[in-house]
Amino acid sequence: MIFKKVPPKIVLVSYPKIVFLYPTALAALGAAIYLSVARQSPDTPNTAAIILSVIFLGVWAANQAVLAFDFPRASSLVLLLLLVMVIMGGVLLSVLKPDVLPWVAERLKTFHPLANATFYWTFFISLGLAILGAMLVARFDRWEARPNQLLHHQGLWGDLDRFPAPGTRIEKEITDVFEYLLLRSGRLILHIRSEPRPVVLDNVLFIARKEEALTRLLGTLQVDVRSEQQRSTDQAADAEREMGS
Repeated sequence: MIFKKVPPKIVLVSYPKIVFLYPTALAALGAAIYLSVARQSPDTPNTAAIILSVIFLGVWAANQAVLAFDFPRASSLVLLLLLVMVIMGGVLLSVLKPDVLPWVAERLKTFHPLANATFYWTFFISLGLAILGAMLVARFDRWEARPNQLLHHQGLWGDLDRFPAPGTRIEKEITDVFEYLLLRSGRLILHIRSEPRPVVLDNVLFIARKEEALTRLLGTLQVDVRSEQQRSTDQAADAEREMGS
């Protein structure tokens, strides 16, 4: 039987929902790189740029739905993705093959979203900095689990609260299937024995791995093992204190 090593500590951070916008940032980055490399002359049609804009808007719309709504079941997620793909497919067909769906092409003949590389670079840099900044700020309010205690770090100056770890009960909830697919995230609930209210941590990344490590960590009991010489020294010190008193 293979036993996994128990980690000395586990850091738990509740991140804001903006971290789930990384697909939109990656879509903007891909469009920016393509448009920067494949420069087109003003006389050529901007078909590629329109296609990139439609794809970018589709990813952006799906990402906004992740932030606005919860998808507790996979069926609702499939319906959303199917709807986005159908709309994107109709728009792309109206641009590339207007004869296939003439009715759709007629309705969308004036819908030609277009953006250049500068727009995508600006969007990617601004959103990327916002995501990195939010992740950095979130780490100033973090929990640290150790075998015998739970530490709550708060604020820029590192205010610290300590709680006993033995007897802590852990619950894991997957409240949004989409968020779980994006970053394996979920809700972690810590029921600390000495506290009347549970600690709720939303948007914990890679929650399955964290929950497994927490179960192994808090399921162990840390015992200080002292040598015979240390034990005899401590006993002599205790005897001297008793005689002095």
